[in-house]
Amino acid sequence: MHTFNHAISWFEIPAANLERATAFYETIFQMKLMPIEMPNIRMRLFPLQDEMEGVGGALVDSGGFHRPSMTDGPLIYLNGNPDLQEVLNRIPAAGGTILVPKAQISESHGFMAVFFDSEGNRVGLHSVG
Repeated sequence: MHTFNHAISWFEIPAANLERATAFYETIFQMKLMPIEMPNIRMRLFPLQDEMEGVGGALVDSGGFHRPSMTDGPLIYLNGNPDLQEVLNRIPAAGGTILVPKAQISESHGFMAVFFDSEGNRVGLHSVG
């Protein structure tokens, strides 16, 4: 049994159009998502360096069980290190909208921003720089 020191162990971001959402996140983070196809759910997994220690997550098309929202539900913050401004700069061209531009939380807690993705989800970014 592994013990994790993370508040989050897994996240799922709803996608009304999984191909469009995949292109959006691959563009803004400049990485490839791994496809997983199951009978009632399609996912695109975010890559992890260490599956036993990292926090994993995926874009999800579950036929309506997951629904994108700009206002409701939890707000997750994805890793924008080393500087989330680099990610923010790619969001408009990828089909998203910046809701809260880069702002310093505090000197010891780094920076945050919030955007709407291509599916209408409200998603946060966090970075040290």
